[in-house]
Amino acid sequence: MNTDPIADFLTRIRNASSARKKVVEIPASNMKKALTQILFEKGYITNYKFEDDDKQGMIKIALKYNASTKTPAITQLQRISKPGLRKYTNSEELPRVLNGLGIAILSTSKGVITDKEARKLNVGGEVLCYVY
Repeated sequence: MNTDPIADFLTRIRNASSARKKVVEIPASNMKKALTQILFEKGYITNYKFEDDDKQGMIKIALKYNASTKTPAITQLQRISKPGLRKYTNSEELPRVLNGLGIAILSTSKGVITDKEARKLNVGGEVLCYVY
């Protein structure tokens, strides 16, 4: 039993990219699927695939690397809100990651979105993680 599935998701991606793996498999959940779609839309991963089996299902994520230097596209994944200490923010105090170069992923009433989308929609929520 995993107490923090989002931290496990981020750690699996972090470990696979530091080991220069091409694909990482992660047990699926709706929250992890939403996080994966945001990482794909923002260009941090090459591709992803949701595989359903009779149980939980799996997410296969193709990691992205720089072609010339072979460095990972994701330099840092940082978990912010944890099960023991939740971090919430309102629409006026949304975090700006690396002066706008990175993204903060939030869980809001409008769904799982980035900090830039939350500013447009003028909503706050739980700050899940920073990606840069």
